[in-house]
Amino acid sequence: RLELRCERDGAGSAELRLDGHPTLAVSRAALLPPPGGPEDAAEQELPVESRPFASYGSALHITLPQAPRAGQLLTLLIDYEAGEGPGVCWLSPEQTAGKQKPYMYTQGQAVLNRSFFPCFDTPSAKFTYSATVKVPEGFMAVMSATSWEKQKDNTFVFKMSQPIPSYLIALVVGDIVSADVGPRSRVWAEPCLIEAAKKEYDGVIEEFLVVGEKLFGPYVWGRYDILFMPPSFPFGGMENPCLTFVTPCLLAGDRSLVDVIIHEISHSWFGNLVTNATWGEFWLNEGFTMYAQRRISTVVYGLPYTCLEAATGRALLRQHMDATGEDHPLNKLRVVIEPGLWGVNPDDTYNETPYEKGYCFVSYLAHLVGNQSTFDAFLQAYVNRFKFQSITADDALEFFLEYFPELKEKGVDSIPGLEFDHWLDTPGWPPYLPDLSPGEQLMRPADELAELWAADALNMEAIEAVDITGWRTYQLVYFLDQVLQKSPLPEGNVKRLSKMYPKISKAQNAELRLRWCQIVLKNNLEAEYSKVKDFLHSQGKQKYTLPLYRAMWGSSEATRALAMETFSATAPQLHVNVRNYVKKILGLKGAE
Repeated sequence: RLELRCERDGAGSAELRLDGHPTLAVSRAALLPPPGGPEDAAEQELPVESRPFASYGSALHITLPQAPRAGQLLTLLIDYEAGEGPGVCWLSPEQTAGKQKPYMYTQGQAVLNRSFFPCFDTPSAKFTYSATVKVPEGFMAVMSATSWEKQKDNTFVFKMSQPIPSYLIALVVGDIVSADVGPRSRVWAEPCLIEAAKKEYDGVIEEFLVVGEKLFGPYVWGRYDILFMPPSFPFGGMENPCLTFVTPCLLAGDRSLVDVIIHEISHSWFGNLVTNATWGEFWLNEGFTMYAQRRISTVVYGLPYTCLEAATGRALLRQHMDATGEDHPLNKLRVVIEPGLWGVNPDDTYNETPYEKGYCFVSYLAHLVGNQSTFDAFLQAYVNRFKFQSITADDALEFFLEYFPELKEKGVDSIPGLEFDHWLDTPGWPPYLPDLSPGEQLMRPADELAELWAADALNMEAIEAVDITGWRTYQLVYFLDQVLQKSPLPEGNVKRLSKMYPKISKAQNAELRLRWCQIVLKNNLEAEYSKVKDFLHSQGKQKYTLPLYRAMWGSSEATRALAMETFSATAPQLHVNVRNYVKKILGLKGAE
């Protein structure tokens, strides 16, 4: 049921167009009588037709009795059935952690919710919603909503009282339970994971929320809950409001990956409250969120550690740009997404650029301001000015120049080579990089140790003198990134490295496992190929899965065989998008 308000007089058009999908079967549409009208007024059936629109969806054309006038309210009823589309994921019991019961979840970002319900599936439109969900006995339903209650007959009623874009509506039904971890937070997970989830997150979420509120203003969403998804969930996290979905890979057992939660919490201001109006300017969501995440991290963990984490992010951007070529059109902050059948699918524009190049641009704005607390105050004003709205890059940058008239006067938007338009419209490496040198005290020992391991003759005395027991995750990740860059290492070195540091080669931490697997493949360490297979069997996160298949496919005949064998065994447990991306890498037919 859609409650619509006509914003302005159209050019006499009586047609309403909504986003739909070939898998969404609409059986009827009707106009409900206006509220306050006569009691016996009947609903009016409306002609509805689904027409091709783009590779990722169709257009529902609904003919209204007459063209609506500005300010007019319309209530539309649409009967439909969905479930086969890409936005609705059905997991068999073996794709869950508990392996006992099936599970379903929806994933809306970027343009998938049109296969879950008919809507204006664009981040430029925001609305409140409510839902009534009936589930079978022994199952629980949760949604991205500000309030929910359980009624009789396994029926749940949800309400989201703040306006949000369509991609943030999310539903999960499964065998899930919850545990409190803070005054406004609980963790949700399958019963077999709930203890681990509680242990990992007890007390930490509130600390991050409080810091976020100090920096960016009030947290407006009421609760902040976290749902640990089944292992096949393709993302690290999805910032559905009130209920962030995260990968179970975050349950490292030692709180070493909680920074992903800081990222999702930061979306509560940047992305969910102030939203990019188009997916072509995704950096407004992700660049600002990376900046906010690193501000919170600096307060909580200090500047050196945050700079180290940012350095690993910069390395990912470097890898991405080397792989695609710097001048690839997706390597700019303002991407043109043409609508229509031949247009780009917004989902395929997802890459490191909006995150890390976007972070560099926001850091450049902070650098222009020159004072951290002044820039923090600007961010708070920015959130306050645009909250519950969808904006363009031009809106954001105009507000920046209005807020700092002295910078506007200086013409900071047109400094040669650093023009705001150059930042937005030119592909390639960021023209400004924030100073990460405070991280050097943590990077230098890691750099030196990687050098030692890359030597033709290993200096074991020098190697044994370095104690890595106190190194935190990102210091180890940084070390492994350096080893990977220097790979293949001289014969036998990786085998010794593996033996020397079981904390790395036998790690349960997914970030370490990913990099260790990459090193194993780059060095053709056949004795440990089984670790690559085990890791790909244990989870289906896109950021871990695709790089390993690329590495296997680009290495040797043996690793190509390993890729084929692993994929045929794990394909059923992968998300359909990830499955298609892997098929593309392996050159298999049937990749959509």
